[in-house]
Amino acid sequence: MNMKKIPITSGALQAIAASILTLLSTTFIGCTNNSQNSNTATNPDTNTAINTSLESQSSTAKGKLQTIGVVLNDLGNPFYVAVQKGAETQAKQIGGNIRVNAVSSAFDLNQQTNQIENFTAANTDLIILSAVDKKGIKPAIDQAKLAGKVVIAIDSAVDADVDAMISSNNTQAGEIACQYIADRLKGKGSVVILNGTPMDSIIQRVSGCKNSFSKYPDIKIVSDQNAEGTRDGGLRVMSDLLTTFPKIDAVFATNDQSGVGADLAATQARRKEFFIVGVDGSPDATKAMEDKDGLFAATAAQNPAGMAQKAVQVGNDVIQGKKPESTEIMIPVKLVTRENLSSYKGW
Repeated sequence: MNMKKIPITSGALQAIAASILTLLSTTFIGCTNNSQNSNTATNPDTNTAINTSLESQSSTAKGKLQTIGVVLNDLGNPFYVAVQKGAETQAKQIGGNIRVNAVSSAFDLNQQTNQIENFTAANTDLIILSAVDKKGIKPAIDQAKLAGKVVIAIDSAVDADVDAMISSNNTQAGEIACQYIADRLKGKGSVVILNGTPMDSIIQRVSGCKNSFSKYPDIKIVSDQNAEGTRDGGLRVMSDLLTTFPKIDAVFATNDQSGVGADLAATQARRKEFFIVGVDGSPDATKAMEDKDGLFAATAAQNPAGMAQKAVQVGNDVIQGKKPESTEIMIPVKLVTRENLSSYKGW
């Protein structure tokens, strides 16, 4: 079968070429536009995801206080019991069923380290501690901070990066206690210092005491021994001192518990020629001061419950995203004597 050839003019060729170019152009542009539209559609989703992530991080920075771990030195000491109660009181005021768990380290660094590590592992929101050793406790604090926990030191300073440090003015406590001794002795006499565990707070109290005595060259410190901050320690050390020294004019006890122990030692030895001044303002000290024939004459009173309440308040603020104006918060002390004892509210 013979097919008849149809001649193609140049105009027809131009028309066909134009059609092909148009088709290619449309296809190319369509693909390009689809790709651009696809990118445009993806970017808002990506931006939204990023913004959502940032908002989530911002919201978690302002969390809710739910658990508090309180690491103390000796829950057999009324001072630390008052700290525990202060934390519980402030937690109740904040509301929301905040759980408070207080533990005692018995002045043992290893035990206190384990307790902080346990609170950190348990995802405790706020850790409040009274440090046994300001340098030795640093690794445990660093670990807690690295885990995102809020850590506040009370009563004794630490060589670590904490969110706040809240303490009594311990130097002032030593100064006013020993100024009272100097005044009562009229600047002359033999004095015993019942020192304690070398915590920062105790070191500052002794330093403050010696600052006051430095103005009186006729006041002699005849002994400066560690009574371990306990009643038993005060009893033991003072009993030995009463055997060594036939006459003592005054005793500065770096905490009330050792002072109460010294008072008991004096009673057992039937010695009454001296008087005792402590630090804390504890119930045991005020009870001893009520006995007008007793030897316990004065105490530089702290506010342990107030320190703990402040710690919980500041800790809650930090969790809410509000940092304290100062990370070092000092609470003044007050000298309580037999003369003003009736106006002292106590712990």
